[in-house]
Amino acid sequence: ELVICVVDGTAEPTPADREAVQLLRRSDKPVLYVANKVDSPKQSLYAKTYYQLGIDNLFELSALHGQGIGAFEEALVAHLPKPASAPPPLGGKNSPRIAVIGRPNAGKSSLINHLLREDRLLVDDRPGTTVDSIDSLFRHGEEDLVLIDTAGMRRKRSVKGGVEGLGVLQSVRSMERSHAVILMIDAHRGPAEQDAKILGLAIERGRAMVIGLNKMDLLSEQERKEAMGKVRDVLSFVPWVPIVTVSAKTGRGVNKLLDTAVRVVGEHNRRVTTGQLNRFFSEVLEKHPPPTHAQRAVRLYFVTQAQVRPPTFVAVTNFPDHVHWSYQRYIVNQLRERFGFEGTPIRVRYRGRKRDE
Repeated sequence: ELVICVVDGTAEPTPADREAVQLLRRSDKPVLYVANKVDSPKQSLYAKTYYQLGIDNLFELSALHGQGIGAFEEALVAHLPKPASAPPPLGGKNSPRIAVIGRPNAGKSSLINHLLREDRLLVDDRPGTTVDSIDSLFRHGEEDLVLIDTAGMRRKRSVKGGVEGLGVLQSVRSMERSHAVILMIDAHRGPAEQDAKILGLAIERGRAMVIGLNKMDLLSEQERKEAMGKVRDVLSFVPWVPIVTVSAKTGRGVNKLLDTAVRVVGEHNRRVTTGQLNRFFSEVLEKHPPPTHAQRAVRLYFVTQAQVRPPTFVAVTNFPDHVHWSYQRYIVNQLRERFGFEGTPIRVRYRGRKRDE
């Protein structure tokens, strides 16, 4: 269905190259032409001589060093056949969908295996769902949950240009189909930069979050305190995300972890009435009014909740573009203090007042 023609980008076309291109141009197959080993502008000059053969588009890249791979991958994916129709999702319309994410050996597989050994109802492994995850439906208490089981997150070999870890891409795909994320962390190794990056992506995509701190049963009391402190220190930008200590291998704490995941999904769906919000805002403004802008008072007239998943609020003000960032953060913190919203991002948008308001 697709031909990839790879040539040496450090040399001019050979007779064999010319013959191959002529043959491919006469065929009715789509072709992606790739000039490999292009690591410098000088080598790029050689690669461009292939356009003389009638090639419309040539991808210049270095397979060894990862340069130019991204554009080629996008073109390759664009040529892949699309499934005739996507299979229907598992579970009911309101079944919580929870992605379990973790670096290799963090305990993700042990957690999944412990849960599905007895509770599995159905595994969705049909083509067209996803290339790197499996959805499993099982009963937890009175609720059907859909677990999105991803492959362990592994980082690609470091290459020039800073290619992102493959695991991050897998995690993003799983997040986009989930309501909540369980991030498994090995208590022995502690959190890493990649764990912080995954939680940051979850915030951007508005997903609820829980941290499962695994293998805590193997640590002493002092080591447990240190492990918990390290997680809170490295992931200090999400103090509102609950941490549950577990042993995925023995099952200790697993029910509490799932209970917490279900709870944060509920917070993710939580709606606060406009009356409650405006009473809250009146108290907040009286206690701490917003900073002025250009010596003029910034007024917040009223607030309403626009949506859930994640909870999103709209505040009407006379200076929507000049509400100080520190005051915006203060408003979010006050919303958490009053209404909870455990484990879920909160968004507050500011807009100007309309004439009829």
